[in-house]
Formats: sequence, structure tokens, C-alpha cells
Amino acid sequence: MDHQKTAYFVNKMWDDEIIPQIAEYIKIPNKSPHFDHDWEQHGHMDRAVQMLEAWCKTQPLEGMTVEIVRLEGRTPVLFMDIPGDSEEVVLLYGHYDKQPEFSGWDDDLDPWTPTIKNGKLYGRGGADDGYSTFGSLTAIRALQEQGISHAHCIVLIEGCEESGSFDLPHYIDLLEDRIGSPDLVVCLDAECGNYDQLWCTTSLRGNLTGTLRVDVLTEGVHSGTASGVVPSSFRTARQLISRLEDEASGQILIDGLHAEIPAQRIEQAELAAETLKELVYEKFPWAVDNPQPAESNSELLLNNTWRPMLAITGAEGMPAMMDAGNVLLPYTTLKLSFRLPPTCDADDAAAAVQAALEADPPPLAEVSWALESTMAGWNAPAVASWLEASMQKASEAFFGQPSMFMGTGGTIPFMGMLGERFPEAQFLITGLLGPKSNAHGPNEFLHIETGKRLTSCVAQVLEDHYLRATVS
Repeated sequence: MDHQKTAYFVNKMWDDEIIPQIAEYIKIPNKSPHFDHDWEQHGHMDRAVQMLEAWCKTQPLEGMTVEIVRLEGRTPVLFMDIPGDSEEVVLLYGHYDKQPEFSGWDDDLDPWTPTIKNGKLYGRGGADDGYSTFGSLTAIRALQEQGISHAHCIVLIEGCEESGSFDLPHYIDLLEDRIGSPDLVVCLDAECGNYDQLWCTTSLRGNLTGTLRVDVLTEGVHSGTASGVVPSSFRTARQLISRLEDEASGQILIDGLHAEIPAQRIEQAELAAETLKELVYEKFPWAVDNPQPAESNSELLLNNTWRPMLAITGAEGMPAMMDAGNVLLPYTTLKLSFRLPPTCDADDAAAAVQAALEADPPPLAEVSWALESTMAGWNAPAVASWLEASMQKASEAFFGQPSMFMGTGGTIPFMGMLGERFPEAQFLITGLLGPKSNAHGPNEFLHIETGKRLTSCVAQVLEDHYLRATVS
């Protein structure tokens, strides 16, 4: 590969085609099925996948077929097959569904209005994960433009990832023969520790969500009349949550949600912490000035990637402030979202949470726990020497810095599925979600320069994958 030619081609593709296409994609409010139950009637998902399909069909990739695959009642999958010069298979993965709007966007920004400022493209879904289709095909094109061989490539872009990928197993079964047995998986839906080098994700946490409801009355009553006789539903819910976590430290108190951290992951966290330093925590939009966490930077990374944590992500039963009269609330419902260690069994964790919440209920209250979903985490297999060397070469060539390894606090259900189906496969899990990019929240942005460099890095890895196969 001529690195200068690759960078020139990729940069021009991003400037001329990819950025304008992602801008149009951002305008489509194709929220994932979990957040838009009427997605079929609204038609936004179809608009998004058809737009991606139309662009893909304009790409002059030798022998490529492009198809929207549909199963009744399920979000469609965009499936591309690019013949290669060897029988080995590379599977490139991404998704096109989006998180909902969320609140708190800056006055000059909007989730469905693409805006470029300071080298960043703002809008919902650009970095998570609209660019993956464009980046995958452009990386393959960069090789073909120089006459460089690559393996047989399958590109699979799903529409249900933000809802836990519950549609995807059905498509994997349907397409099993066409996918074959990939020995390299490239996923462009992960984080990067900074925008200065290539980052490879070594693990993903699992996820467990459900709703805790506490009922104390059949209707609201005057708080002066009832308080002191009828318990507060919120206080009772708070009491139950204290069975799950230490409210002072956030440490999860249930043994079944913990897992042993491998020594290699501890070493990688320490190396990443040395590189990122205070960026480990300064990347977040803190409400306090000059935040100083008590833990070391490496411990913060391990908290975020290998330790269970609980977030309360929604509530019902509480009126808005302007409607909050002196009424004792009849019930309180809280949505609980647990992040689980990569090797924790999500179903066992769910059973442990249910047992802790429903055993010995507090007096004068009815407690119910409704499990919504469980998603397993993923811990990468040992990185093959050729892949590690290729990542280093790619990062030095296009970023001017060595590549880095780090766990990720989020969840990509597809990786767990693939890990079970293809235990011998190698994984390059990477992405654009760096400091302050804020996927799922307000002011999400795509770092354009990193998108260009990352695309070139993927091309380098695809070349080295083919060369390794030919040499072996």
C-alpha cells in the first residue's frame, strides 16, 4: 500500500461523498424500535436503509452485490457481498438505527439538523453509527484503487443495535450460508480513547435493564393527611436500591454481578491510563468545576469496563415540578440499567437482582420487578501477532502514533453472538466515539479527521489480513 495515495483517496471520498451523505442521514429520525414502536408505519427506518443502499450501489467495487434483506416485522438489514482474492472471509459490521433525541442540545445544534463546527459533524447517529457503511466500503475501495488484493468481504449493517439487536439473530440464521465463517471481524461502532491514534476495543460490558415499581396507594392523597401513616413510595424504592448498591461509593453489593478481571486487562488499563491521563474523566461534561475523582485513572477505567455499575435512567409516578402539589405519591417506578462485567452471565445476574428486590418486601408496600432485557458482554480472544503488528503499522502511518488497547463500558450485542459462533475469529473493534462525542446524549458529534484516518487504518488491516493468509 502507498500510504499517501490511500490517505488522499480516503480524504477525498470523505470530503466529496461521505460527509454530505452522513449529513442527509442525520436528518432522518430513524429511532431504534425500542424507542419508536411504530417504526414500520413511520417509515423512517426504510428511508435510512434505502438511502444507504442507494449510495452503496454507486460504488465501483468489483463484483459487489447490495441487498436490503427483510424479515416480516423486523428491521431490515443491509447486506453487501464483495468477492475477494482468497476464500477467507472478513465480516465488517455496523448499524443504522439511532438513539432518541434526548434533551440539552446547545442552542445552535439540533439532533436532526447536521451542523459542522471545528472539524466536527454534529447530529444524532453520525458517529453512532451512520459512518460505518461508508467507512467500510471506502476502505475496500482504497485497496482496489491501488490494485491491492483483499479477502472475500461481507458488510452487514443492522437496524436494531440500539434496542439490543433482538432482530439480528434471525438474520444471522437466515444469512448463515452467505456469511460463511469469518476469520476477521471489523466493527466500526466502538470508542476511541482520544483522537490521536488507533484504538482497539478488547472487551465490552453486558447490560441488564428492568423496571422497579413500588405501590403504596391506589391513588394520591394529601401528604399532610397521610405522611407518617403511609410510607413514601420513593423512600421504599430508595431502600430497595440500597440492597443493590452502596449509595456512597456506587459499588454493586450483589456478588452475582461481579467477575474476576484478567491480568492482561488490568495491564492494558494501566497503559491506557498513562496515555490518557486526566482525559479519562475530563472528557465528560461535569457540572462541578475541576472534578477530582478519588480513584486513580487506571481504576476509573476498570470501573468503566470491568466492574458492574447501576444507573437510574427513567422514572414514572412523579409529576412535573409545576404540577407537584402536596400529594403523597401512590407509586414510584424507576428504570434500572446495570452494566455488567464482560464475562458475567447476564441471565444469572438478572436472577440475582430479582431475588434481591423481591425477597422480604418492605412493610405496607407492593414491590414488583419487570425484567426488560439481558445482553451478554464480550471479552476478546488473544490478539494474533499479525493483527497487532498491522494495527501498529496502520496507526503509525495514518495517525503518527502507536495503536492502543482498551476495554469499553458499552455493549455491542453482535460481538457476543459472533464470539460464540466463530470462536477462532480475530476482532478489530474500533470507532469514532471519543472524548465529548456524547453518543446517546446531547451534542453528539463525529470527529471528521479521525473518521478519515480510521478508514485508512481499516484498509491497511484488510491488506495485511490478505497477506498473512497468502503467506501462511
